[in-house]
Amino acid sequence: MTRIWHRADRAAGGLAADLTLYALSTGFAAVTAVTSTLLPHRAWGAVAAVGYLVATVAVLGQLLARRRRPASRLAGAAGRGVLVALTWAGTGLLPLVWQAVDRAGGRLDRAQEEVLVIEHSGARLLDHGTPYLTRDTIAALPAGEQLLGYTPYQPGMAVFGLPRAAAGTVWWTDARIWFAVATAVALLAAIRLLRRDADSGTAGRAATSGTDSRAAGRRDSALVRAVQLATVLPVCALTLATGGDDLPVLALCLLALACTARDRYLAAGLAVGLAAALKLFAWPVLLVLLIHTMVRSRRQADRPAGSWLTRPGPRFTVGAVGLPVVTLVPAQLVDSAALVENVLRFPLGHGLVTSPAQSPFPGHLIAEGLPGGRLLAAALLVATGLAIAVHLLRRPPRTAATAALFCGYGLLAAILLMPSTRFGYLLYPVALLAWAPALRLADRTGRATDHPHPSLAASAP
Repeated sequence: MTRIWHRADRAAGGLAADLTLYALSTGFAAVTAVTSTLLPHRAWGAVAAVGYLVATVAVLGQLLARRRRPASRLAGAAGRGVLVALTWAGTGLLPLVWQAVDRAGGRLDRAQEEVLVIEHSGARLLDHGTPYLTRDTIAALPAGEQLLGYTPYQPGMAVFGLPRAAAGTVWWTDARIWFAVATAVALLAAIRLLRRDADSGTAGRAATSGTDSRAAGRRDSALVRAVQLATVLPVCALTLATGGDDLPVLALCLLALACTARDRYLAAGLAVGLAAALKLFAWPVLLVLLIHTMVRSRRQADRPAGSWLTRPGPRFTVGAVGLPVVTLVPAQLVDSAALVENVLRFPLGHGLVTSPAQSPFPGHLIAEGLPGGRLLAAALLVATGLAIAVHLLRRPPRTAATAALFCGYGLLAAILLMPSTRFGYLLYPVALLAWAPALRLADRTGRATDHPHPSLAASAP
């Protein structure tokens, strides 16, 4: 099955898969525009369908160019990459800006609830020093507003609400604008890192020989696919345009993995630490990379040169653990009970209201359809987590690519088994698993990928 996937992915230099993705995305966006019960989603679909259709036609042009001249740059990784950027602009950024402008003009149906929650948390952070309301304060709200009173994010997420709190209601203070900026910056930094030559640290040196040129081509093609699945895939573009809080978290995790592949452990820790200061979804990535860097540190323990602070583990830990702790301290000091209510009790189902995340994955179906189902689903989730943790400790990832596979499969299992989850959360495992081949091909030291399990090994090209 894996070989069939890789063969399909590489058909016509990757253009066959591009055509399939853009054509299917056109249909998805069109159906969303007509049938979705969520008005922000319908608005996204109306714009994105056109963007995906244009991309589909563009790929047909690339296929024609490749047929006439197989070495055409238009049909190569560079041309495909430019099309990914333009498609993201048309299917993610343009609908986002359009909805932000409409919302600033008074339309109340141009953002999902999480955007309002984060902007309100930014205002509370500015006024009171904490983004969280207490349980008593939330209980005093009208029944229809209690859900919006909860802020189930780490304290750092409130930073994206500060522009509106400080400058008022204009289109560029919409939290989604700043989600998009943070996402673009992190992804561009990751791409730049992975495209740097392993030895010289400069881009483009890999083309000095035929063998290196082919290797660079495979790396760039893998990067195009990875970025494509982190940006223009409908679940990503839709999320960015209508809600958006998951995209900067994902992009920072991808940047952390890219930094790890380049042995930049301090930068990797800072990137994943920022992500963990925004949302709990980054914590599994943080833990996997922490184990990876500790393994690297242990390998360097016998080397006399340098102090322990120069080793991967301590350098990574400074940012990875330090940043989330620094952001938690003020909220803890101002009102620890409010912090626990929002960040722990509500996500675990012990708040005054329940989460609306009810996608029909196995965990939710078990929780709702079987006697004692919620307890059974929780037990399955814990058992799976423990199994992954044991496997991770017994066969820790020795490369960034293997770490990405651990993160991708682990988050996929968690999303499928959580009693309350969203379909949109699948953007995390999809992007992380797509990132692994790019990391492997761009590995600075050229170490062989140490796959911890046959199923993980099969996913690498």
